[in-house]
Amino acid sequence: MQNEEEKFEFTINHESDIPKYQQLVDGITNAIAENILQKGDLLPSVNVICKTYQLSRDTVFKAYSILKDQNVIDSVPNKGYYVAGETRKVLLVLDTFKAYKEVLYHSFVNNLPDNVITDVQFHHYNIDVFKTIINNGIGKYYKYVVMNFDHKEIAPALSAISKDKLLLIDWNIRAEKANNYIFQDFGKAFYDALTEAADLFKKYKKTVFLYPDFTNHPWETVEYFKKFCADFGFEKEIVTDSKKFQIEKGIAYISVSDRILGEFLEQCKEKDFEPGKDVGFLSYNETPMKKFIYKGISVVSTDFKEMGTKAAAFITHDEETKCYVPTKLILRESL
Repeated sequence: MQNEEEKFEFTINHESDIPKYQQLVDGITNAIAENILQKGDLLPSVNVICKTYQLSRDTVFKAYSILKDQNVIDSVPNKGYYVAGETRKVLLVLDTFKAYKEVLYHSFVNNLPDNVITDVQFHHYNIDVFKTIINNGIGKYYKYVVMNFDHKEIAPALSAISKDKLLLIDWNIRAEKANNYIFQDFGKAFYDALTEAADLFKKYKKTVFLYPDFTNHPWETVEYFKKFCADFGFEKEIVTDSKKFQIEKGIAYISVSDRILGEFLEQCKEKDFEPGKDVGFLSYNETPMKKFIYKGISVVSTDFKEMGTKAAAFITHDEETKCYVPTKLILRESL
């Protein structure tokens, strides 16, 4: 076995905003993920790390303590620290952190083995942020799970990642045939959910789709809403200016934004309208709280828990993954 000082090389960026102890944690976990360090290998002593990289003893002890708590390393009195397991690091890139994304995240991490560490980052639909996240992560992770979006530079940014290590999730946009993926269907599956609720929409004189200009929800959903209304002979309207949103009695509303849901409920309170009787509401994306709001908010949603579980399976199994997670209608009192 090589001398531990020779096996483990590490770079400290003293100008970085990342704390030095975290840089050391990342350096060791990256070395394990890349098989530079393997189970049973000794790590440099605290004194050697301090001398070689100009770090304080407190910084090194903090890093080693974090790694011990994560069961990545362990120590033996008078012998020092050693690699306790074959740790793998995974990068999870999401768009934004909303309630339903939290369901996906927890399902993902809770279905991973203890030796897999997840770094989660958010691109907020900003291509520069997205490219920075991907570029900074190249070569540092065992596998990559990425929620992409509609931008021409997405595919080139992801091209540096081996296809067998990359999983695209949620939206089938800017994907290539060779990609692994777990998507939801924003089109026909949405249409089928509306069809299932057609008898409830018949209670109302018109159906309004609330698609605010600030949303990044796929426009495909709006097109299938138009088809649904045409097929069933429903009067329809599409509202994109959220400032002009005023609820009216006898109208059913469909919204892709929880911000709009909050505004709808506030107006119901002001006008003394009862959801499900005076006005109707169908929300997009299930969250843990929607079944408790106003006797329950009806929802059309993919199963984010299943998406997280399937994404975790991609991490633990070296198998091709290409699937769609079903979209379902959950009827409650609001419609």
